Amino acid sequence: MAACSGREAHSMTRSKAMAGAALVLLMSLTGASLATAQITPPDQAFAQPVGSDYFLADYTGYEAYLKTLAGQSDRMKLVDIGKTEEGRTQWMAVVSSPANLAKLDHYKTIARRLAKAEGVSREEATRLAAEGKAVVWIDAGMHANETVTSQGQIQVLHRMLTENDPETMRLLDDVIILFAHDNPDGMELISDWYMRNEDPKKREFGSVPRLYQKYIGHDNNRDSFMAQMAETTNVNRQLFREWFPQIVYNQHQTAPNGMVVFVPPFRDPANYNYDPLVMTTLQEVGMAMHSRLVAEDKPGSSARSAAPYSTWHNGMERSIAYFHNAVGLLTEITGGPTPMPLNLVPDAQLPSNDRPMPAPPQMWHLQQTLDYQWSLNRAVLDYASRNRERMLFNIWKMGANGIARGNQDSWTLSPSKIDALKEAARDKPFEGRGGAVDPTLYKTVLQAPERRDPRGFILPADQADMPTVVAFLNALIKAGVDVEQADKAFTVAGKTYPAGSYVVKTAQAYRPHVLDMFEPQDHPHDTEYPGGPPKAPYDVTGYTLAYQMGVRFDRILDGFEAPTTRVPDLITVRPGAIKGSGKAGWLISHEPNNSFTLTNRLLKAGASVQWLKDGAKAGKVAFGPGAIWVPASPAAQAVLAASVKDLGLDAWAVGAKPSGPTLPLKPVRIGLVDVYGGSMPSGWNRWMFERFEAPFQVVYPQRLDAGDLNKDFDVLVFADGVFPAPSGGPFRAGRGGPQPKPEEIPQEYRAWLGQVTDTKTLPQVEAFAKAGGTVVAIGASTRLATALGAPVEVATGRIENGELKALPNKELYIPGSILRARVDNRQPLAYGLPDQVDVFFDRSPTFTLKSDAKGVSRVSWFDSETPLRSGWAVGQEKLKGSTAILDIDLGKGKLLAMGPEITQRAQSYGTFKFLFNGLLYGPAIAATR
Repeated sequence: MAACSGREAHSMTRSKAMAGAALVLLMSLTGASLATAQITPPDQAFAQPVGSDYFLADYTGYEAYLKTLAGQSDRMKLVDIGKTEEGRTQWMAVVSSPANLAKLDHYKTIARRLAKAEGVSREEATRLAAEGKAVVWIDAGMHANETVTSQGQIQVLHRMLTENDPETMRLLDDVIILFAHDNPDGMELISDWYMRNEDPKKREFGSVPRLYQKYIGHDNNRDSFMAQMAETTNVNRQLFREWFPQIVYNQHQTAPNGMVVFVPPFRDPANYNYDPLVMTTLQEVGMAMHSRLVAEDKPGSSARSAAPYSTWHNGMERSIAYFHNAVGLLTEITGGPTPMPLNLVPDAQLPSNDRPMPAPPQMWHLQQTLDYQWSLNRAVLDYASRNRERMLFNIWKMGANGIARGNQDSWTLSPSKIDALKEAARDKPFEGRGGAVDPTLYKTVLQAPERRDPRGFILPADQADMPTVVAFLNALIKAGVDVEQADKAFTVAGKTYPAGSYVVKTAQAYRPHVLDMFEPQDHPHDTEYPGGPPKAPYDVTGYTLAYQMGVRFDRILDGFEAPTTRVPDLITVRPGAIKGSGKAGWLISHEPNNSFTLTNRLLKAGASVQWLKDGAKAGKVAFGPGAIWVPASPAAQAVLAASVKDLGLDAWAVGAKPSGPTLPLKPVRIGLVDVYGGSMPSGWNRWMFERFEAPFQVVYPQRLDAGDLNKDFDVLVFADGVFPAPSGGPFRAGRGGPQPKPEEIPQEYRAWLGQVTDTKTLPQVEAFAKAGGTVVAIGASTRLATALGAPVEVATGRIENGELKALPNKELYIPGSILRARVDNRQPLAYGLPDQVDVFFDRSPTFTLKSDAKGVSRVSWFDSETPLRSGWAVGQEKLKGSTAILDIDLGKGKLLAMGPEITQRAQSYGTFKFLFNGLLYGPAIAATR
């Protein structure tokens, strides 16, 4: 078939798909039997056969084809699982035998009862497992530039609906398959971008102008436990609230160099919270996948040591499955629409347990990748079919284990506890073989009463920021966790909790997830070799959500009862109210994050908003420093009346303006710095700004370089990594790769090109600040502090041969952990925060003030040699005395340097206020100068 242009290809794709749908409609109107209708093959539905070199189907064509198949096949039911961030429908194709599809609700109920395990005896579980069907989730398109997964799903679907061999019929009888697409918006963007060039040999998607998920791009596979994005929420609902699959297969690319595909098992470390049966089953399924490839003469699979993938972090789709007693699979496969070489890598040619059958070098084509995907899919389904009853029973077994462990004293062992055992053994000599120690230490050390796991967690209803508590609990509920709320006040362990308090017990099937969200992660000291440098984790090492969000909770170690009712669905924030009858104005607490939204609404309406530097009181209610004062006006009255309920805020009407100094706020114009191709940290901030209704526009380097920035902006926000840094220094190198030439991209994107540079951009940023602008720098972008000559030095680096270098990893290495920092909450940048806060720290910079420093304030700093709260920290003692967050005068303006990632993946609600305050505080100060 002759090659056609991208526009022609997609026009033909849509025309063919619509023709297929029209055929189905015609048949239904004429009474023809759909069961006997010919099922449209992909090469008739798309402009070119799916799997052809230099061709990608987009989501519009994919969606139309799904509808065509659903109308033609009695093996498939198409389910709308929700809208994406850009408003597309996210579809899930449920594939099984016609008999199974006729009883989907019945099998879904069985899957739910076994997965949740509550009230199900062993005998009933055995009966249900015999009756039920295995449920397997197989998705595509999570990372849209990993194009092969979406193209392969099209072929797999067609073959599963048309092939009638004995294996296919057995799979359809035994398994209910959930074929889903994780990122429809990304598939549309990437496919259309690739196909835009009429010359097939010039097609590429490396120069795509923006992130392939509206806000967060690649980080859409780090959103699983938080579920901030619409797509993640849709997926989690199917996985943990609707269908409860025993296997979650998340497909990716690309493979380790010289290999065709990475297939589980994974390398250590494994997380200590989940049931060990998850890991043993994971290894079974993984090896079944390898064996299928080898048996079909498909070489080039690899496992474990061939790649850095581990099972530690909870944020990915396949890894959150482990905390829900399901087998999470990840494959990373080579290939793409443009043929590419499979490289010859000497070490990859030697067979081993992790590389059972090396592949020879060759030119690799897309259809070869899709053939491998077919085999991998079949291997997973074959395992599920042959082990159907065992998988169904085992997911009950793991859930029942969680319930039992939560109802009795139990201990989760982790590296720090083993270290304590070794320490105790040094004082108790024992003649044991091979490093054995006195066995009595097992009870006295590893099972010491104070080291017990909690029976549950209580979140009091009288917290300062209840809307954030609700956001935390909703993240748990989205992941299938059972949450209860007290109907009346109650007392546990001598402490009384008010009515409305929330309880999360660990006696539930998803106990591993509960513990992982409340308890600190205790990452092992993982080195490249004994005594060697730290071995980089696959992702972050500490992410305890309760810590990041700053919610207050009590760990209850003994069994307890409370007068609670289970929350049936997502929680709605308790409506706020206007209290009191004063006529002078209103007092509002600065502590809730939603107070920032309210402030933005008030300023937009032209109302006056002020911060009270010394706080205030309204009757018996005390407001801390930075309390929000809103003088009475019709505009303020209207905004407050419309907002306090939905934001969950109380506004106290008082009869007189509180005494003491105030800081009047002003409407601000925020410039959120981004780069061509998109910055994920900037994208997360964009999502936050929209959610909290901050007025902003995205600004690119060309606009920064043009200068005269004060004309358009009051604040510039540089997210982590947006301001580039040299490699090897204490600031992580900036993100972003090579950019296309202007003539290679459409006109509308050319203004996005360019890089933030020291030579062109820095002078304009400096002029902006000195003229009264506020610059907010987060994470590695705090290099602006030293680049602009602030009187500070980097505490996490040293001078070597005249250059600033990072401290060696053996001396200081904190690769994504939660640390405790001290806060001076009397300063405007920290209004509304407690005097200690948990900050997310990922190889972040910290600073010391020079001896003659002027115009610099320490807002947050580390005052302990052991600030680690969750994760892994080598050399943490070196941070003591260093400053994490600085308020720096720069001419008439401000540079607010925030070394930790205070908006980390929009999870760290507990530190959002540093940014929110900075957006308002700097311009307010500038207006008084």
